Amino acid sequence: MEGVNDIEFLRRISPILHQSDPSLPNLAELEALGKLIFIPFGGGHVRAWSDRLAPLNLPEFHLYDHELPPETEYRQEAADCVNQREHCSAVLTRKRSLENYLHPQAIEIAGGFPISFDDFDCVADLAAKCLYQQGVIDKPWELQSLRARSRMANRAKRWLNTVAVGHMTPELLRERDANGELIGWFRTMSSMIDEPQPTQTEETE
Repeated sequence: MEGVNDIEFLRRISPILHQSDPSLPNLAELEALGKLIFIPFGGGHVRAWSDRLAPLNLPEFHLYDHELPPETEYRQEAADCVNQREHCSAVLTRKRSLENYLHPQAIEIAGGFPISFDDFDCVADLAAKCLYQQGVIDKPWELQSLRARSRMANRAKRWLNTVAVGHMTPELLRERDANGELIGWFRTMSSMIDEPQPTQTEETE
């Protein structure tokens, strides 16, 4: 995963989906049982992580935000590299980032403000502005420094991936992800977790 916010998103939405469909994995529970490990690589140069864990000879699932071109192409190259390795899978989100899979209704319930966005809007920026305008405003959002807006957007991103995601439901996800993209990631992860792992003897042979 790119960062801790993405990890928080999956930790929180997977139990919600698992409760509705037990065939989908509860990633938070599996992590607690030691059956999987989330590794945040902090964004940046994704290609450097495409084979860094290969010596462990363990299944890997890489999830990269789509972002905007030309960054999209770099990320696709990294995913292609991962997908060439056995028992490994990598995908790019079809939307800009995981926050774009949140339903506006879930965000409104969590924050008390209406919001609208498309698949490639920066949801954290929009939510930060809404949250800011709910408080005591000393100056308009547009007059805040870029640094201040960036700081508030980072806080909003954390809020979206911890608080707002908790108000998602399977029905709301289906509205935001009609093609079942996120469900597909979970099914892939589940099959990889259930797959028998090579023993040390098999590796030596």
